[in-house]
Order: sequence, then C-alpha cells, then structure tokens
Amino acid sequence: MPFALTVRARTIAPVVAAAALAASAVTAPPQAHAAAPPPKSPVAIGHGGAVASVDADATAAGIEILRRGGNAVDAAVATAAALGVTEPYSAGVGGGGYFVYYDARTRQVHTIDGRETAPLSADAGLFLENGAPLPFADAVTSGLSVGTPGTSATWDRALRQWGSRSLGTVLKPAEKLADGGFTVDQTFADQTAANEARFRDFPATRELFLPGGAPPVVGSTLRNPDLAATYRELGREGVRALYDGDIGADIVSTVQHPPLDPASTRVARPGRLAAEDLGSYSVRLQKPTRVGYRGLDVYGMAPSSSGGTTVGEALNILEGTDLSDASQTAYLHRYLEASRIGFADRNRWVGDPRFEDVPTQGLLSQAYADSRACLISDDRALTSPLAPGDPTRRPSDGCEAAGTAVPEGHEGPSTTHLTVADKWGNVVSYTLTIEQTGGSGMTVPGRGFLLNNELTDFNFVPLAAGVPDPNLPGPGKRPRSSMSPTIVLDHGRPLLAAGSPGGATIITTVLQILTGRLDRGMSLPEAIAAPRASQRNTALTQAEPGFAPEQGALEALGHGFGATPEIGAATGIERLPDGRWLAAAEPVRRGGGSAAVVHTR
Repeated sequence: MPFALTVRARTIAPVVAAAALAASAVTAPPQAHAAAPPPKSPVAIGHGGAVASVDADATAAGIEILRRGGNAVDAAVATAAALGVTEPYSAGVGGGGYFVYYDARTRQVHTIDGRETAPLSADAGLFLENGAPLPFADAVTSGLSVGTPGTSATWDRALRQWGSRSLGTVLKPAEKLADGGFTVDQTFADQTAANEARFRDFPATRELFLPGGAPPVVGSTLRNPDLAATYRELGREGVRALYDGDIGADIVSTVQHPPLDPASTRVARPGRLAAEDLGSYSVRLQKPTRVGYRGLDVYGMAPSSSGGTTVGEALNILEGTDLSDASQTAYLHRYLEASRIGFADRNRWVGDPRFEDVPTQGLLSQAYADSRACLISDDRALTSPLAPGDPTRRPSDGCEAAGTAVPEGHEGPSTTHLTVADKWGNVVSYTLTIEQTGGSGMTVPGRGFLLNNELTDFNFVPLAAGVPDPNLPGPGKRPRSSMSPTIVLDHGRPLLAAGSPGGATIITTVLQILTGRLDRGMSLPEAIAAPRASQRNTALTQAEPGFAPEQGALEALGHGFGATPEIGAATGIERLPDGRWLAAAEPVRRGGGSAAVVHTR
C-alpha cells in the first residue's frame, strides 16, 4: 500500500562438508576498542535455525532473534538491519532489495520486490546533459542517482505478512550494535579508503566514516548513534517515519540539495526525488520464477530483477546435459556457454514489467531453452557478443539466434546477501543493496545512513542502435537488477537457499553454486568456496586466480579470460537428511563470512 507523504522541510543425496554532524554522528576515537566481535566461522551445523551472512555481528543478531522464539522472517530483518550498521557501504535503509520466503506451513514460496524506484518526474533523459550521457562517476556521486528507498518498506511488509515480532523488536540488536559500535575489519577499512576522496566531500559522511579525518584503523571501534536513533524512530513510529515523516524529509533535502563541503570542487548534481515519490512508494508481492532442475524446483526473483529469469534459463539450457559425469573442463564449458546465452537474452528483454513487455514466461520455457541450447558445441566456444533469441514467439525447429546483440550495461559489484532458516522450516533468501560500494557517497545528515545510487543501474542511453531498450529510466520505474536470491525445494520442502552480492556476477555466482552442489557432488560450503568465473556475453570471461587450472583447456576451446581478484561473497543454508541445518558462508572472499546455528548439538 502506498504511503501518503507530507514532507516537513529445488532428488539427490545431500553432501555435508567437513567442516548533526560532528556532534550527532560520533565515532569512538580510532584506537578505541569495542567488545570482541562474535566468533566467525564459515560453516555451522545444528538445530533450531540457522543464519549466514558476511558479518559475524549481523549473523549474531539473527541468531538472537531465533533464540528468543522469532521466526526466519524476524531473524532476516534483524540480520539485515545489523548489516546496515556493519556493512553500511553495501546495504541499509537508504537502499532496496529482493526478499524470497518459503512458508513451511503452506509449502509456498513468496517474494517481495523492494527495489528502489525512479522519481515520478524522471524520464528517459534522466542522465543526459546537453544531449550526452553524464560520465558514470559523475552520475554515481549525485542526487540524480538516488532512487526511492525500499528496504524499510520491505522489512515492514515481510514482518506484517509472515513475521511474529514487531519491527521495533527485531531492530533492537542492530540499534544496540550501532550505539555500542563494531570492530573495524580489513574489508571495511579497505572499502573506506577506496571511497576516501568522495567521503571527504560530504561533511556528514566524513564525520561518520573518516573519524579523526582518516579511514578507521583495523581493530578500532566505529559507532553510529545517529543510525541507532533512526532505528529507534522506525521501531517507535513505523516506516511512515521514512515515507511520511521527518526521516523522509531529510532524505528529500539531501537528494535535492547534496550537502557538499563548501570547500569541495566536486560537482554533485541535485536529484529529483520528492515527497510524492516517498509517499507513493510500495513494495510488490509477486510470484517467484520457477524452473524444474534434476527433479527439484528452483525458485527465484522475477523482474524487475533479471536474476530469476537468467539463472532459470541457464538451468533449463543445462538440463539436457548430464553434468555429473562430465569432465571438469566439459562442465565448465557448458556452464559458461549457458550463462553467455542467458545474458544475451537478459540484456535484450528484461526490465521493469510495469513499463516493459517482459517475456518472463518465454524466457523460462524449456522449449525456448532447448532452442538456444542447440547453439552449444562441445568442441568450440560461442563468440560474444551473441545475438539474443526471441522468447515472445513459438520456438522454431532450428537454433534460436537472431537480431542485434545488446551489450551489458554497468552494475556496481557491491550489495550483500543473507540466508536464514528457523526451527519450523521457514526459509528466507534476501539480497539487499545500496548499489555502488558506498552508494551515492551521501549520508543523510543526522540519520547515520548512506543513500543509494541505484538509478545508475538504468542504461543512460540505448545500448544497441535500433533495438528497444527495456532498461531506460522512466517515472516511477525500477531499474533492472541482477540480484538472485534463490530457494530450492525437493518435493515441496526446502533443500537449500543461496545468494550473493556482486552486480551482474551475482547471476553467474548463483548458477555456479547451484550446478556445483546439484550436479558436481560438492557440499554447499565447497560450492560456495570454489574458484569462480563469470561469462556475461562478453569477449572475455572474468576469472578468479584460483580458476587458472582449467583455463588452458577452456582456452583451447576458444574461451578467453580476464583476471579479477574476487567474484561475489555468497551465503547459503541447506536442510540435511537428519533435520539439521547447515549454514555456509565464504571462507575467504570479502574477509570471510559468518555462519551460525541456534543449537550445535
């Protein structure tokens, strides 16, 4: 339901792995130390529920709610709110995301699209200036890039629809964490340093994230009392405080008048976000995507995210090949080609279905996937850019490829993902974001959170001449996303759930985890830890250093590779045959993640 705003100012044998500025946005001195963070382990097995996220404090917040009798939805919101404290450059109430929920009572999967939206005054020329597209970096750090936040509305709707605790109750662990502070790790320090120049130009951001004028020292304590106060206000007044209250007014003011340091030489263009945009925002409850794979049901997020359709299409393409008996090279070749084809179709066809005719049913059709799978040869790689097929018409007897190839647009590599299960068997897979690492760079003064730059997920101009572009800006439109929170059911009961951050690499990360776990005999932790490569219909496939042993054989087939240090930072949970939960996170990427269960015995 919109808010009226008045602004004041997936059967297989499971495998288990072994196992307000300076005064109001105050940080502790750089060398101060908080209480030691909770123990951090990438794998946990036990009863009573499970949580996996990138951060130990956030995982602990979710476990606390489960121990107090809350369900998976309650714990997911608590975990997400804590990530807003400890992972503020990747998530928070200034952003949005996609929430996928399995209800154990009804054995149904539901989703919430909590994606940010463009202002109602936006048009296709949002990022054009004098007829030319703005430089991407200029668009990022500006009010123009800020979409109407959807995170707090997602929390509110999920709790009212399926939760058992109030918003105020589930925000308490995060509120306490923000007040008391968290211990800065190397990843947080590195991300701050990478954004130092931007952060310096906005006094509220500088005071919060550059304590003492410099990036915080590893091991020091970072406090955010302003965010604690924001959580208290949301808990007390509800999310109308943001969509129809003082928090919203402060967001609008920040977007329309970017609070730059007067001494800064940066140009931060004002945005169009207005009171009407916040007041009219609503999340969407919609049907998930679903494909059958190896006798299982794989559920994901439908457009506006491209995650469910692209992962689903790729799985349908792979369905006709026995990957369990294939050599490692043959498996990886097929995985990369299925991803290449999926992205060729994604880039051409997926956008916000309220504004574009998105052929979701066609993209998820097994017949359509078969018409695309016949393009794949065992002895040579396809060439990118590959032309899309046409899922809007009945597939012909031949292989489907026609028209003009559409290149990949730009997506930031940030975002975060959490997975939760409870003792009743409910499961949440939730990906949330503020887009770029550090979002727009603008902290709402006195509120303790960064605003997103999500609108830069739109294509600024059509990416292929003469081809309709479903991802141009428009009034109230959601930019296309790659977020792919996924739940796999086995005969109506949860087998596993997974997701990852990483921009467009989210899709390939989730696809590689699923095929590793479901086809290649890996445990879920092994599938998460495995070296990754990401092919998105480009000439070169991005590959992590650990992927190198297979590269020579794949290059002999025609694949080309470009090095990248890291792809994604996934988490997942799995239900074991004895009823216990396995929670898994990254052992290394992004500093390693945190998995926990309520009872280890």
